[in-house]
Amino acid sequence: MPSRPVRVLDTALHLIPVAMRMPLKFGNQVVTQSTCARVRVRVEAADGTIADGWGETPLSVSWVWPAPLTYAERLEAMEEFCVRIGREFRSFSAKGHALEIGHEFIETRLHELQTQFNRDRAPEAQFPHLAALVSFSAFDLALHDAYGIAHGVRTYETYGTDFLGPDLTGFLQPAAGTSASFAGRRPADYLVAPPKQLAVWHLVGGLDPLEPADLTGSEPNDNYPVLLRDWIRRDGLTCLKVKLRGNDAAWDYDRMVRIGKIGREEGVVWLTADFNCAVTEPDYVNEILDRLRDDDPITYQQTLYVEQPFPYDMEAYPIDVHSVSARKPLFMDESAHDWKFVRMGRALGWSGVALKTCKTQTGALLSLCWAKAHGMTLMVQDLTNPMMAQISHVELAAHAGTIMGVESNGMQFSPDASLPEQAIHPGLYQRRNGVLDRSTVSGPGFGYRLAEIQRNLPEPVAL
Repeated sequence: MPSRPVRVLDTALHLIPVAMRMPLKFGNQVVTQSTCARVRVRVEAADGTIADGWGETPLSVSWVWPAPLTYAERLEAMEEFCVRIGREFRSFSAKGHALEIGHEFIETRLHELQTQFNRDRAPEAQFPHLAALVSFSAFDLALHDAYGIAHGVRTYETYGTDFLGPDLTGFLQPAAGTSASFAGRRPADYLVAPPKQLAVWHLVGGLDPLEPADLTGSEPNDNYPVLLRDWIRRDGLTCLKVKLRGNDAAWDYDRMVRIGKIGREEGVVWLTADFNCAVTEPDYVNEILDRLRDDDPITYQQTLYVEQPFPYDMEAYPIDVHSVSARKPLFMDESAHDWKFVRMGRALGWSGVALKTCKTQTGALLSLCWAKAHGMTLMVQDLTNPMMAQISHVELAAHAGTIMGVESNGMQFSPDASLPEQAIHPGLYQRRNGVLDRSTVSGPGFGYRLAEIQRNLPEPVAL
């Protein structure tokens, strides 16, 4: 038992609809709206202190659950699963550090809840593990926030020996045949001193117009940029993440070339290619990379890494990807559910991990530690995080030590949703000179400063 345990007393769930000004393409699905789960978790510390913590995550059904069900059916299932988690978590009896409680819930009750939930669902409607993690993530974030608040410190200050009793051997196992060891080590040993500013990546979606000839007339007229050049110039962007199709090599190659050319003309330094799990053979990616190397070498050189080309179900598709990572760093995203999948990916040839708070703060921290202990590089990727979700997202990137900054695209797709938060943290919701500025984040927990943010929440969902 750590010296400063807490226990969960209560939970509350708010569901916040968010409209998107531009459509976003995930694989073969187009998203025009989202719903964020905002959660309050109340804890009691060993000295009797009561603290409320908050967490928020977009319920991104198209990203977590590429099923033949309609968007509405999948969203309804995720919302119902959040309700079940809220009921279960408020009565969860574990005591300890937030990392211990979150880990125990994921390893025991979350799996049981998912199994129970799927018993009454048709085979084609089975609720996937990634959807379960995303549904729990807002509760887990709120728990980590509450733990810091209960002890009057920033959440990231609680990941060392002053607060966390057991070392990482109780959470992680090193890969066989390596010299990695977690004995005597805690998450704080793998974190970095957070910079005030981070380089920011802009998402170039598959439907985004690049030049005037691409405009269809359906684009919004709302004082925000639409064309890629206008985004780059307004925000001083130097890093572009390119969404590709993964099943149309000619289109993917042409997209990289076009964006590479525009980027160079406007001062962009780095690119990354995101194939969104649509590729089934490494040669598909290899041939595009080799063609870029031979015919457009500058675009090839500017491509810093490749993200998740292959199906996210790594157990069903254990593809050897060494040939891809021999060309460019290859980062797991959807596949990296937890550190065990990171271990599996490393054996298959993946060289890096894209962390996301939407797969839980607990899971992100443990994956971070495992990856760094085994020489894998890190990135922190967005899930179009608006509102409060943006703060914990950027905080993870600031403390993780990524290969290059952080992806942040909420200001592209739903900027007005975050106006109350932007009034307090302008540097987190406005990309300027190619960076995000987190200097306004302060106070215990994740440093949200919620008392200063003028937001009216919808009524909590009945739990």
